Amino acid sequence: MLTLRSSTDQDIPAITAIYAHHVTHGTGTFETTPPTETDMAARRADVLSKGLPYLVAENDGQVLGFAYCQWFKPRPAYRFSAEDSIYLHPDAAGQRIGTKLLTELTKQAEATGLRKLIAVIGDSGNARSIGVHRAVGFRHVGTIQSCGWKFGRWLDIVMMEKSIGDGNRTAPEAPTA
Repeated sequence: MLTLRSSTDQDIPAITAIYAHHVTHGTGTFETTPPTETDMAARRADVLSKGLPYLVAENDGQVLGFAYCQWFKPRPAYRFSAEDSIYLHPDAAGQRIGTKLLTELTKQAEATGLRKLIAVIGDSGNARSIGVHRAVGFRHVGTIQSCGWKFGRWLDIVMMEKSIGDGNRTAPEAPTA
């Protein structure tokens, strides 16, 4: 049975392996060298230090994917907006795990006081990621063409957004993070 839960230190090897697969074989991330477990643990710690969610999807003890959000930009005016990231084990594609993870991430992000989630999707041909975001209510706001070079070709990024909570209808309170 699929379980969505907060990530733990023990998940770092699986998270690192999943992400390494996407770095070395995919265009959803523009990183070209897989980060180490130490790197991924530090990145996770940074997310958690801000009070933001970092989730995993697990089935029978196997981590099948992870999702988190991180401040969109470091300047204070951006403190109510975060960029989401979601990666699945290659064997988990097509099982709606990404939709479930992103739905839960959205709920948890809203609970922290965030008002906007932003997707920066590598490769305009990344139909699965675009589809997952669309299914969860994100809308396309633009494409930046040919801004990344990976695997011997230029890649676009697709920008999508979703307002959460009160969005821009009310003034925000200080986030809990």
